[in-house]
Amino acid sequence: MTTASPTVWRVFPLRPTDPPVRRFAVLAVVGAVLVATLGGLLFASAGVAAIAVGVAVYALGASVAAWRLHRRHPHARLGYANAVTLLRLALVSSLVIPLVGVSPAPVAIIAIATISLSLDGVDGWLARRQGLSSAVGGSFDMEVDSVFALVLAALAVVVGGAPWIVLLLGLPRYLFWVAGAIWPWLYDPLPSRYSGKVVAVIQMITLIVLQLPGLPHVLAIAPTLGVLGALGWSFGRDIVWLWRRKA
Repeated sequence: MTTASPTVWRVFPLRPTDPPVRRFAVLAVVGAVLVATLGGLLFASAGVAAIAVGVAVYALGASVAAWRLHRRHPHARLGYANAVTLLRLALVSSLVIPLVGVSPAPVAIIAIATISLSLDGVDGWLARRQGLSSAVGGSFDMEVDSVFALVLAALAVVVGGAPWIVLLLGLPRYLFWVAGAIWPWLYDPLPSRYSGKVVAVIQMITLIVLQLPGLPHVLAIAPTLGVLGALGWSFGRDIVWLWRRKA
């Protein structure tokens, strides 16, 4: 049986036998190139500094994810799910570029956001199909979702001119995290709820729609208030469940 030449591995140093963190690191480099490429092709007017910030945000997120994988990943294989989540992190990080550079590019922003949202759920499905589900993978996915919502909310306000109340759509996860620092029982595991996933999808769809240029404030505020109400109900139900479980 023939083996690949060492030259091939030097060009793309990824072997099937490599440990998960090494495979993740190689894919992370590819993701960094993707962020820079999207910045140069779609958000060039934002400037080199803004592109560098987008790559830096991606590098930070990928580094934290790699550290967690190294410490807590329970499987011998990386799995496709983590690769998809890493791709989503790259797409979300590319959206930081027009935010920092205040570069209006609604078509590109909506396209990237739609692709990222369409991939949400694919990673979880892949993890279950491969039998590689893990708490660290679920946490990685959730953190990417949180950054995604915050970046889209900030884009809608800073670049798209939406009312400031839209920013609240990107804050629920972080407000919950701050509350957990005060009441640690809020960090306890929660049951998976289909209704919560539906609310999260509605939240993201609303944030993508809010990227449309020239959207009247009244058409932005009305759905924002509706989604905020749904998020309040979803998070409130989880808080009550955790409080009762604590008691």
